[in-house]
Amino acid sequence: MESTPIHVVLADDVQLFGKGICFLLERDEELVVDYQASNGKELIAYLRTSKLPDVVLTDLNMPELNGVEATKIIHKEFPDLKIVALTSYNSKPCILNMIHLGVSCFLPKNVKPAEFISAVKEVYHSGFCYSNEVMKLIHDDFMHKGKHVKCDFDKSYLTSRELEVLELICKQFNTSEIADILCISPRAVEGHRNNLLLKTESKNVVGLVTYAVRNNLLNFLN
Repeated sequence: MESTPIHVVLADDVQLFGKGICFLLERDEELVVDYQASNGKELIAYLRTSKLPDVVLTDLNMPELNGVEATKIIHKEFPDLKIVALTSYNSKPCILNMIHLGVSCFLPKNVKPAEFISAVKEVYHSGFCYSNEVMKLIHDDFMHKGKHVKCDFDKSYLTSRELEVLELICKQFNTSEIADILCISPRAVEGHRNNLLLKTESKNVVGLVTYAVRNNLLNFLN
C-alpha cells in the first residue's frame, strides 16, 4: 500500500540553494515539492491562492518579506500549517524567537541531508521536531521565566526606545548625554544598553555599532 505523499512548499531567495533542496526532497518518494518561492511575499501569495501543503520550509533572511514576518502571517491565517525554519542564522535569539512564533522545527542550513529529510517527515507525522540543542534552549528559556529575545529579522525585535538609544550610541554620545537628550535617567540608559547587548549578542559598544551597520539600521542617522 502506497503512503500518502507529503506536500512541501519552500521559500528561499538563493535560487541555487533552493533548487538543491527541492532536488533533495524529490529524491524521496514520500515527498513532493508543490512550489518554490523566492521570498515571503511570494510564499504568502501562493498559500492564499492554492491548496495548502503539509509542510512549509522557509529561510529567515529574504527580501520583500522575511521568514519571521511570513511566519507570523501564516500562523494567523493558517494556524494548523506546519513550518520548518531552515536558516544559517542559528543563534539563540533566532531559535527562541522562531519557536515562540510557533515553528515546528528549526534546522541549520548545514544539517546533513538524511537528518533534514527525517526532520521534515517527523514534523509531518508528529507536528514538531526539535533537536536536543533546541530542547535545551527551550528548557533554559522556561527556567528563566520566558524572558523572550527576538531574532533581528523580527520587525519588533528592538523597541522604539532601544532604537533611539542605539542611534545615539552610534553618534558617539555617552550615557549622560543620551539621558539628557531622551529626558530619561542614566540608569535607564544603561538598562536599554544592556538590553541591546543581550538582544544583539554583542560584547561591547563596538559590537552594537557593527550590528547596526550589518542590519542596515544606520538609515535613521543624519
